[in-house]
Amino acid sequence: MAKGAKARAAARKQRDKWKAKRWFTIRAPRNPWSFRVLGETLAEETDQLIGRKFEIMQNELDGDFSKMHVKVIFRVTEALGGDVLTEFVGHDVLKDHIRRQVRRHRGKIDDTVDVVSEDGYYIRFKPLVISRSRIKSSQKAEMRTRARDAILQIGATSTWIQLQKFVLDGTMESKVKEAVSTISPVRTVMIRRSQLLQSGVTVDEGPTLDEIHAEEKAASAASVEEVDVLAAAEASAELAEISESPVESETDEEAVIDSTPEETEEELDSSDTPDYASLTVAELKSLLKEAGKPVSGKKADLVARLQE
Repeated sequence: MAKGAKARAAARKQRDKWKAKRWFTIRAPRNPWSFRVLGETLAEETDQLIGRKFEIMQNELDGDFSKMHVKVIFRVTEALGGDVLTEFVGHDVLKDHIRRQVRRHRGKIDDTVDVVSEDGYYIRFKPLVISRSRIKSSQKAEMRTRARDAILQIGATSTWIQLQKFVLDGTMESKVKEAVSTISPVRTVMIRRSQLLQSGVTVDEGPTLDEIHAEEKAASAASVEEVDVLAAAEASAELAEISESPVESETDEEAVIDSTPEETEEELDSSDTPDYASLTVAELKSLLKEAGKPVSGKKADLVARLQE
């Protein structure tokens, strides 16, 4: 067999890898996000998922549209059935947003601060301070020192879960701004990047995954029940309309039947009365003579006498 034919035969024998893959639901950490669904991913085996990183914008995560420029990063740690559990490993501010903050005649102070949290997590923070005007090198050094001390103090007295909240809700940025504003007016303070370097003690707080599944099933069942109730109400309303419509038709028919004799009597009465206006004057006078009434006058007078 030729070499090309062998290659084609081998290609035909290869199984389709896409058919072997299946979808997994990516979930945020238990605390503080209560296993919130982040998205879905494809994989053939669960071992291939461990270590994958998933990025999502903060406004999609918590609905805060003032944080549309913040990218939150999660890393897969475990796969349970069709669910993939993750851990928060840091965040990153988009470079376009940082570039818009830096302008001429402004001071820029960068730094990198490594912190050990109260529960033993080793985290790296990268603060950025933008002053309103140009400042001296000595002022920059002092502001950098104060920002570093503020971050170290917050990190040493907080757990990793608390630090996540402080970074994402702006609490840490506010503390740093308070510390450096006494040296020079500050325009912007941001933690442009955070990174989890080493994990510490894990605290299992918040609802379990089984409880989250039960809540999701209950919510879906409630929505289905609500739809069924609405459908039943609409069906009963339609049946009520259908049952009422024959009664109305019967009453209409009875009204027609009742009104028919009266109309017939009126027609008979009107048919018994002769049309004197169509008769000639001679005929009218002969009728008046038979009735013993005077025959003098115009035709209208004669007709009026006959109708009396």
